[in-house]
Amino acid sequence: MSNAKGDRRERELVNELDDAGFAVMRAPASGSATDRELPDVLAGNDGDFFAIEAKSSAGDPIYLTGEEVEALVYFAQNFGAKPRIGVRFDREAWYFFHPGDCYVTDGGNYRVKKETALEEGTDFDELTGQSTRTQLDQYDV
Repeated sequence: MSNAKGDRRERELVNELDDAGFAVMRAPASGSATDRELPDVLAGNDGDFFAIEAKSSAGDPIYLTGEEVEALVYFAQNFGAKPRIGVRFDREAWYFFHPGDCYVTDGGNYRVKKETALEEGTDFDELTGQSTRTQLDQYDV
């Protein structure tokens, strides 16, 4: 993914969170403003705070290095936010994962496949509290 496309996707996410009533900011590009790793997006609303590492892809699986995820979790814990990995595949919406819910490769990288995002990811409305997911196993059938 090109940096321009990634930047555009991050701005898109910031605008969607803003429209949903969140106070939101996009952090400076990695390494340019600080030696510390920062999440791509910080968002908060009514006691819910998120540190989000945002990634997008045309359709290939999305990979994050173990160091990226470790930095996200470290920052989120110190900031008092919930760490989330936000993924967006072309022609799909944003989906979000707690880092602990992502597949970890033998090399220590984190991977999210498109199918996994669509089936198991938290969608935007659920993340922002506009809806909740109901699963069949929640009912006695």
